[in-house]
Amino acid sequence: MTLFISACGFQLRDTSLLPPELDHVSLSSFDIYGPLSRIMRNQMSLYGIEHVPPTADTPNLHLSSEIIEERTLSLYQNSRRAEYELTMEVSYTISLPGKAPLFLTTQVNRNFLDNPQTALAKSVERELVENEMREQAVSQIMRQLARVNRLFETTENDADATDTQS
Repeated sequence: MTLFISACGFQLRDTSLLPPELDHVSLSSFDIYGPLSRIMRNQMSLYGIEHVPPTADTPNLHLSSEIIEERTLSLYQNSRRAEYELTMEVSYTISLPGKAPLFLTTQVNRNFLDNPQTALAKSVERELVENEMREQAVSQIMRQLARVNRLFETTENDADATDTQS
């Protein structure tokens, strides 16, 4: 059974292999001690990525911004907001030595129920929802890192096609 599973290429989820050039990465952020950076450092260590100080020949992941927006989805009879959608957008840059930086964004959406009778619990619940959104955004960033070579090849091919058309 083990031979069959290994022969078909089966891998457990979130154990994807990162390119060898990402064995060690420097992480910079708009808020290096913030929750997004903390979650990112934890996820990097789970993936076996060594966090190193930035140098010219070290790959860099820079978390540029985290924006949370709200959009009302439904109202109570008294015109108070009943439900809204939270949208978190994280912008980040991946820089590899000798290549132009790649600017990317990831977006996570969640619905949130706004019950005015539970004001204290509502703020704690929102904080939990925002942390879950950060964790999901970091998971998306890690998936992008796993295919970083393909992303850079695509942008280089697009740049070459633009140059030949000019």
